[in-house]
Amino acid sequence: MTPKVNRRTKIVATIGPGSESEAMLGKLIAAGVNVFRLNFSHGSAQHHATVARRIRKQAAEAGRYVGILADLQGPKIRISSFRDGAVELAAGDRFRLDLSVGEGEGTATAVGLDYRDLCDHVSRGDTLLLDDGRLRLRVDDVETSAVDCTVLQGGKLGSRKGINRLGGGLAAPALTTKDIADIDSLAGVKPDFVAVSFVSSAEDIHQTRELLGNHGLSPAIIAKIERAEVVADTDTLDRILEASFGVMVARGDLGVEVGDAQLIGIQKDLISRARKRDRVVITATQMMESMINNPLPTRAEVFDVANAVLDGTDAVMLSAETAVGGFPEEVVQAMSEAALGAERHPVARTSRYRLDKQFSSAQETIAMSAIYAANHYPNVRGIACLTESGTTPLLMSRLSSGLPIFGLSNQSGTLQKLCLCRGVIPLYFDADVFDQADIDARAIEFLMDGGYLQKGDSILLTRGEVMGRPGSTNIMKILPVS
Repeated sequence: MTPKVNRRTKIVATIGPGSESEAMLGKLIAAGVNVFRLNFSHGSAQHHATVARRIRKQAAEAGRYVGILADLQGPKIRISSFRDGAVELAAGDRFRLDLSVGEGEGTATAVGLDYRDLCDHVSRGDTLLLDDGRLRLRVDDVETSAVDCTVLQGGKLGSRKGINRLGGGLAAPALTTKDIADIDSLAGVKPDFVAVSFVSSAEDIHQTRELLGNHGLSPAIIAKIERAEVVADTDTLDRILEASFGVMVARGDLGVEVGDAQLIGIQKDLISRARKRDRVVITATQMMESMINNPLPTRAEVFDVANAVLDGTDAVMLSAETAVGGFPEEVVQAMSEAALGAERHPVARTSRYRLDKQFSSAQETIAMSAIYAANHYPNVRGIACLTESGTTPLLMSRLSSGLPIFGLSNQSGTLQKLCLCRGVIPLYFDADVFDQADIDARAIEFLMDGGYLQKGDSILLTRGEVMGRPGSTNIMKILPVS
């Protein structure tokens, strides 16, 4: 029997009307989804809790660990609504953003706002970007409660569309009143990950962790990088990374603020910076957007996914493609195939980091040594990592390798978080039920039964001399499979 071929890059799929049924969730898990995203910009807390139960049921039936990510809405700055739902603006038109225009009273000359401080944060000559940059306005005059603009790039403008400023700087607290209420409701969802939108400082992460802790929740926190001023300040960015479990390269709002040409380099830098700091990274937004309405991706979309994989991203994310698209199962399969294709390239299997780094613990030394040994001993077919907290397989996954890392644990919370780590296969294995002398043989037997190994292979195994204690990994062995 040939061992399984496992995709190393994880897939995050957003849940919506097109994918929230039990039947479709089961199909998406079978197609390769590793983490489902619940978008708290839409839907009620009760509905998200219902969908979370469906996800766990389908994952259990599939015998897979599948993570749940709750994505908080954050302070998306938006215009108010129009009388007729939308207006058509043309280049050269005058348009006014006016706090005195009420909800549902917008016209082709003026619309209200939900951001009371806009007039304090823009200046004459600024460029404002509406609806993810599809429309552009030049600020001509700023009054106490209104901003007069000229349309530079027109188009159809619908109600409740977002506003950004070219270059960033429209700041609002990362956690809104709605976000805090949503955090209070998360006990019904019990997410494995929580994403914080429009993070501006490490304090946003600390505040989120404290609010979650008030409800006895300890999910891994993902910082969404969406502000131009954050990527422009490496000290702020590094502190956010240090405070978080990982980051999301949220290319929508970030791209609007910095421009698409700058976004290319920023994505590569964020992925590299996160991996060097032992943090996971998700690459998101418009990765296969044409598949909202088409059963096949464009070649450019396949290349986009592949490039993120070659850069070392832990996960690639689907948004509207699975939430409201007509081909949710097909898009997951297409993304999986694109990732697998990229992973076959030697660049994706070559370690580029830590060559000159001093290790800070026995655990880190073992983790790094294991990857180096596995990459240079061709008979090794994988790394079996007996883990309590998940730290050792996370550290291993920061280095490039073509080999699977089997995260073996009896801690379900640990296994759920490993769903997002590149190259890590989370598997339930209870070492506590075996004698210490039998653990190695039982682990090999377990992996053979699962189809991950075959006779004649070798497996590299890491564990702690004292089992059951987080952070105690200090043993590495190369074992024959017989």
